[in-house]
Amino acid sequence: MLIMNRRRLLEDKLNRIANGQTAYAESAELIRLLKREIKKRNLAVYMDETDSGCWFIPTHKQAQ
Repeated sequence: MLIMNRRRLLEDKLNRIANGQTAYAESAELIRLLKREIKKRNLAVYMDETDSGCWFIPTHKQAQ
């Protein structure tokens, strides 16, 4: 069983969002961390929360 580093997973998903791609998270902990970082970085993101997880969809391509 492969165990993913939470920090690495978080950075990967944030990079996807910053590059205009959608990201999906299943765990409550990762969703919480993503929401916190998105707010901190002031990223424009639509969050579609379901019973099984959350989709993070950038509303426009972010400037880098």
